Amino acid sequence: MCYNHVLKGEMDLETEILLPTEKNLIRAAEMIKKGEVVAFPTETVYGLGADGLNAAACRKIFMAKGRPSDKPLSLHVASLEMAEKIARISAQAEKLFAKFLPGALTIILSKNKIVPDFVTCGKSSVGIRFPANDVALSLIRLAGVPIAAPSANLSGKTPPKTAQEVFDNLSGKIPLILDGGQCKFGISSTIIDLTGEKPKILRHGAISAEKIWEVI
Repeated sequence: MCYNHVLKGEMDLETEILLPTEKNLIRAAEMIKKGEVVAFPTETVYGLGADGLNAAACRKIFMAKGRPSDKPLSLHVASLEMAEKIARISAQAEKLFAKFLPGALTIILSKNKIVPDFVTCGKSSVGIRFPANDVALSLIRLAGVPIAAPSANLSGKTPPKTAQEVFDNLSGKIPLILDGGQCKFGISSTIIDLTGEKPKILRHGAISAEKIWEVI
């Protein structure tokens, strides 16, 4: 059963919370294609998503979150093929993809020119995330683009594990939240940087460092 209701926020936008039915996923994907932002669940926390190849759309993420302008956005993909379009996949990255992805790991790699400099804050690298969540994967596939999606909360606040927590943070600032229930882990993905001479873990998260080192 689907519920579809409008909640008035503190700003100009009306924020809808929708169950991720096929119809609502298609609607959310169309919004992404048109340059809007949509909050959606992953296995770690809820993300605030926009077309990762559209700098103007990604600017809305920074505005809604109050995100510092020098913090790059990672891109969520739904396949290795999509990842290969936006980044150069190293041998170490291939091993991590094979072992952990889809899963709660973000891999930083050298980016391809298709990724706007605004998204990466001028850096030559980009974070790749392949989420293990059916709602997230369906949204990415329907949108047909990698989705930039930091956690769907105001900067400095705790990353949200439920749609209600997203609403509490961003009501009135975003048009749509897909309610996929509570996230499995409730903590952010592990981030590993593979662009230097040696791999470096930048953030400890849902996948332990020990498991990563065993692979690479």
